Amino acid sequence: MQALTALRLRDPVVDAARHKLVAGESLTQEEGVRLFEAPVMELGLLANAYARSKHGDRVYFTVNRQLNPTNVCVLACRFCDYAKKPGAEGAYTMTEEQILAHVDDEITEIHIVGGLHNKWRFDDYLGIIRSVKAKKPSLSIKAYTAVEIDFFCRLTKKPADWVLTELKAVGLDALPGGGAEVFSERVRRELFQQKIGARRWLEIHEVAHRLGIPSNATLLYGHIETRAERIQHMIDLRELERRAPGFFAFIPLAFQPGTTGLVRRQASAIEDLRTIALSRLMFDNVPHVKSYWVMLGQDTAAAGINFGASDMDGTIGVEKIAHAALAKSPVGVAKESMVQTIREAGKLPVERDALYRVIREFPRHESAAAAVAATA
Repeated sequence: MQALTALRLRDPVVDAARHKLVAGESLTQEEGVRLFEAPVMELGLLANAYARSKHGDRVYFTVNRQLNPTNVCVLACRFCDYAKKPGAEGAYTMTEEQILAHVDDEITEIHIVGGLHNKWRFDDYLGIIRSVKAKKPSLSIKAYTAVEIDFFCRLTKKPADWVLTELKAVGLDALPGGGAEVFSERVRRELFQQKIGARRWLEIHEVAHRLGIPSNATLLYGHIETRAERIQHMIDLRELERRAPGFFAFIPLAFQPGTTGLVRRQASAIEDLRTIALSRLMFDNVPHVKSYWVMLGQDTAAAGINFGASDMDGTIGVEKIAHAALAKSPVGVAKESMVQTIREAGKLPVERDALYRVIREFPRHESAAAAVAATA
């Protein structure tokens, strides 16, 4: 906690939060809402110091691909521009050949999420993992959100522990954090009434953690939710981590308005940075907070790693869900670009796999010899 103890802050609200964190106490919802109104740079200083107390100057990333096998989905959520009804224009279902084309020698992680297909059975979803694992046994597989797991439970009429055990047996390593949206029943009723709510999402991740399957967690913000609802979402996740540890990272996802008509524009960069900082301070027992460049854009994501984030996700390769909602970020970011972004932010790049096993630590500055070799 040396980075926190040595920090000098001018704003009394932010400094009061610092004192609680130094004492090992968690912040309340009321304190979190008040911090949203604090000077953004003071908030960033505190969140960055707290991240440094956990990880030093290390910022993690992975060389990965995102695989979205189908956008055919039985749900109809108001905020989603990705999902399509069966037979609709733009609906697709990948073949095994197309799925395996996402697996190459370079990647160490694959992230698999997609629609709830009206004709697929549970074995079809198991088959995707089997095929990917057969092609590259060393690949870490992070697959299927809690929404998909719940769908598999309904397909098989089996409980979540059975479904997750079957997935683990064929090669599942971790769960992604998608489908959480925001843990507000008010928001769920208005935007995604057909989808599972907070209770079921938290239940599935608790079962996964108790089975030894780690996971991530997300928050979708910048639509109709309140700041108090955002903060409570973080507190609910914090309490689950206390009951059943297993979260690797928390990912605040900036809502992409697309053609939904819910909001006129995406949350501002300042609001993004405030949310990243509050995520680090409120969800104090999660190892990492991600600055997810796909939804934030590269510049804001780079700033986010000085506002409490210690992970930038990965190179992605091909991503369909956020880009279906007209996300303006590039479709993929090369490994070298990721390393350079982290260096320019004054941090130390660390390449990892899906389970946060370190693959390579990069020096703070590229050596002159390496720079000459790269341009030769």
